[in-house]
Amino acid sequence: MTPIEALNQYRGSDRLIVLLATGLGSGLVPKMPGTVASVVASILAWLFVWLTSPIAVVSVAVIGIFVCERAAKLLGQHDHQAIVWDEWSGLWLTYAIVLPSTAAEFAGLLLFFRLFDILKPWPIRWADKQVSGGLGIMVDDWLAGIMAAGSYWGLIHYAL
Repeated sequence: MTPIEALNQYRGSDRLIVLLATGLGSGLVPKMPGTVASVVASILAWLFVWLTSPIAVVSVAVIGIFVCERAAKLLGQHDHQAIVWDEWSGLWLTYAIVLPSTAAEFAGLLLFFRLFDILKPWPIRWADKQVSGGLGIMVDDWLAGIMAAGSYWGLIHYAL
């Protein structure tokens, strides 16, 4: 079942799960849904800075484990490309670590996050393949967020 079919078919909490898992619909675009959803998440973090507070990041992460697992079952596919809550969570973790204050910093961190999320260097790829369920959907993006934050911070503070 496609996510759009799921949004039309399901009601109540299942519909809400699919809506959240697809990043309020930002993951429904046919091309590069992870990137589009990450841009949306970046804009939301810029507008609502509290989304990158420790309590928000932890809450989004914990909720995401449940949301992503349930959405995967509803859609009949583990980590369907339209499930982008994990991108939101991973990117907001990146922002929570580095605490960007300018549009350039938000954009730079977004690029670093997408680079690690797409290329999946070790240990991201390993975690993506070894961990299952909602946690498995989420963990590779958290690792990408941590690695993006560390790499960006190192570049800014030591290389430039």
